[in-house]
Amino acid sequence: MAKLILSMDGLVLKEYTLGKERTTIGRKPHNDIQIDNLAVSGEHAVIVTILNDSFLEDLGSTNGTLVNGQPVKKHFLQNNDVVELGKYKLKYLAEATGPAKAADFEKTMVLRPGAMKAFAPAAAPAHAAPGAPAAAAKPAAAGAVAAGVAAGALAAGAAAGTPAAKPTGEAPSAPAPAAAPAPRIGVLQVLTGGNAGKELELVKPLTRLGKPGVQVAVITRRPQGYFITHVEGANFPVLNGKTVDAQAHPLNDHDIIELAGVKMEFFFKT
Repeated sequence: MAKLILSMDGLVLKEYTLGKERTTIGRKPHNDIQIDNLAVSGEHAVIVTILNDSFLEDLGSTNGTLVNGQPVKKHFLQNNDVVELGKYKLKYLAEATGPAKAADFEKTMVLRPGAMKAFAPAAAPAHAAPGAPAAAAKPAAAGAVAAGVAAGALAAGAAAGTPAAKPTGEAPSAPAPAAAPAPRIGVLQVLTGGNAGKELELVKPLTRLGKPGVQVAVITRRPQGYFITHVEGANFPVLNGKTVDAQAHPLNDHDIIELAGVKMEFFFKT
């Protein structure tokens, strides 16, 4: 889990774990990270953490927020980034997740005409159809071999004079539990704008949506379903006609999302 190390003049003051989706920083006591100094605004900045990603946003503070010496309004935090608020520094230490981390995330889907062509489902190659029955036949053949082995074992037992099992009055053994159903795949379909009709399958753990610098949200795929969370921008996403707050909101079949001036429908793939 990522964490922040608060220091001043090289002296470490406190360590904070980013265990919440939204961690607020400011001078007022209600902040998750309170820095009682007049150079820090009452509600100075916020860090939104989704899975292994953390996004810093300045909340219109009086003296601004620096990352590695550069003023920022919104910033995607990288390991060892140093956030400066007046004389105080917050060093961001990301959790090590291995080299495969980058492959687990979608790039930001910029909602402008032509930007979603890469997400359109590709047509199956013409030569793929003839091979499909052969591939499907392999499991069937394996099942037939297994059935033949079982039948042979029963026949061998009968030839050896093995007596048939007799009912003992005991309750039959419980059937093997059924395999858990495969998780459903969510899909986004753009309803308005130049990309109307385009679809995106939400197969990654995290998918970013919106226009960087204007409005960005993320959809996370969790064991219990899909959730949408606001990340960047003064305006929050609208879900079924109602503006969501800063918390993660579950998505249901045929929910309508409005983000960065574009309307989309979420539904489960059948």
